[in-house]
Amino acid sequence: MSATRTLTLRHVQLARAAFAAVAALMITFSADHSAIVGLSVFSGFALVTALIHMLAAWQVAPAGWRWPSILLAAVSILTGMAGGVPAWRSTPLFFVVVIAWGALTGLIELIAGLRARRLARTGSAPVVVADGARDAILVGALGLALAVGLLCVPTTYALRYSIAEAGSFTLTGITLAVGIFGAYAAIVAVFLGIAGLSPRSRASKDEGADTAAAGTAPADNEGSA
Repeated sequence: MSATRTLTLRHVQLARAAFAAVAALMITFSADHSAIVGLSVFSGFALVTALIHMLAAWQVAPAGWRWPSILLAAVSILTGMAGGVPAWRSTPLFFVVVIAWGALTGLIELIAGLRARRLARTGSAPVVVADGARDAILVGALGLALAVGLLCVPTTYALRYSIAEAGSFTLTGITLAVGIFGAYAAIVAVFLGIAGLSPRSRASKDEGADTAAAGTAPADNEGSA
């Protein structure tokens, strides 16, 4: 008897979208875009995302396809914990941790998504894997774009400017970097939210019924023998 899965791909997509939206909103409505704030938001986002990946590996991913979720969870835990130590929070650490996280998770999701799409074309990938291939490819590409975008921002960048009747301000590299991460989180939230709310394919809806039918087929055959 197969265990009943309490989570589906839709739940994973919506959960990831929700916490990405929270991270984007926290950065957007914060007047302080320092490394301390940026790492605080990133740490919470990464650790919660790791929990979602662990649940996905246990409840959603079929056998043989759990490695992406496990690797994504491991990377997110390590980087989230590194960013969660208050004494370590600094501008260089923000760049190192978020670039590493974006590059590694982006590469993992991109490879997994491309492999799933290739096998889906031949009909050899499970339905849930085929349904999530496009999402993995795009989110993986966004992760790599996040890493590249942060690599293009000098950590010591500082631009002084003034606004009439408002005063003088300084745009720093960490301000740009935290803003880039916030933009990444907002885009991921929108995309995964749309994906999670989109209608499922008929094959995806019927997968559970087909599995149940396959499980009862031997008993029917024995009865007719």
